[in-house]
Amino acid sequence: MLAVNYTTMRNKLKDYCDLVTDQGETIIVTRKADRNVVVLSLEQYNAMEKEIRNAQYLAKLDRSFRQLEAGQGQIHELIED
Repeated sequence: MLAVNYTTMRNKLKDYCDLVTDQGETIIVTRKADRNVVVLSLEQYNAMEKEIRNAQYLAKLDRSFRQLEAGQGQIHELIED
């Protein structure tokens, strides 16, 4: 992970974008008043989003199992065509 200031990032944007996409580097762009931003590849971003969705799904499953164990489930008959 690299940290660069805004001016340096702007002046060497292509070089830093190449680092992110070609080498998987994550870059923190430092700005005034702690308004920093992070630059990462789309591949890294998508992986993070997937992890978040998976964690949310697993949390829903855990909640459902706890409800079933607490006797809050419902039994339904299967409907056949």
